[in-house]
Amino acid sequence: MGERTIDIRTVAVLALVGALVFAVPLLTADRYLLKVLTFVGINVIIITGMALLFGYAGQVSLGHAAFYGIGAYTSAYVVTSLGWPWLGGVALAVAVTSVGGLLLALPSLRLKGHYLAMATLGFGEIMRVVFVEARGITGGPDGFSGIPFASVGGLAIDSAGANYWLIWGVAAAMLALAANLVRSRAGRAMRALHGSELGALACGIDLTGLKVRVFVISAALAGLAGALYAHVVGFISPSTFSLHASVVLVAMAVLGGTRSLAGPVLAAALLTLIPFADAVIPGLSRSALETIQEWQEDIYGLTIIAVLLFVPGGVAGALRRLSRVGRRWG
Repeated sequence: MGERTIDIRTVAVLALVGALVFAVPLLTADRYLLKVLTFVGINVIIITGMALLFGYAGQVSLGHAAFYGIGAYTSAYVVTSLGWPWLGGVALAVAVTSVGGLLLALPSLRLKGHYLAMATLGFGEIMRVVFVEARGITGGPDGFSGIPFASVGGLAIDSAGANYWLIWGVAAAMLALAANLVRSRAGRAMRALHGSELGALACGIDLTGLKVRVFVISAALAGLAGALYAHVVGFISPSTFSLHASVVLVAMAVLGGTRSLAGPVLAAALLTLIPFADAVIPGLSRSALETIQEWQEDIYGLTIIAVLLFVPGGVAGALRRLSRVGRRWG
């Protein structure tokens, strides 16, 4: 009975949070706030894949900004230059990043620890150079402009509120699919892999196959987010998909914690909002905002260090402790 009560409470909380998130465009017409919260939704899509890769499977990637960029440039190019429909561009972006993730995963995921991190870091830096040098496709360092808004048939999704609902609708769908995945047999295998590779191997789990599949899913989600970002913003450049972006994604995953989707989502929201603090903190002075933006890289780095030293469970660990306290008093 207790477990059923907890499940009902969880569903109720999720329903309330979902209703609040989707009601935002009805409560405000502030285009800047809606744009910032749309960026949060895009990062939630990426971090959903990172949560599966890092939080559940225990694998580290410092190259996910590259998949983010591949998805963005793929969709932008085929839709803008080749005249593809928006849905076709997004589908191709997901397919290309999935193949890219597979090609990187097959050799790289035989590595462990910092060797894996270095391999993915190298891939990210290679793709950054490609984004700069492939001028005919990416526009080079000047960027790719004139990317149209998303559209389905004759319906153009060209307002701040419509883009917000599009991104958060996709984010909610991806979170629901990820939640189903982690509750399945594959999710149990990922947790076993994170706990002990030798133990998972002893249980008959195909470690290499599992790592590759999780990596491909994570890369595909990053590519999906990149495609959506390109059509929301209308302009992309190599600086958006740099090592800095990969480090921020890792910071979100580390702060979010392991064996959780809610923790990384909250961490993604928090770290995404840092450089846009004026959107959520009324009356914040321009000088204070500039100081925050100037120190944001340091804030991200200190966040990773502080979590590793003092709160190894991250946000997810804190949520689990609160859940146990509520269960004890409930």
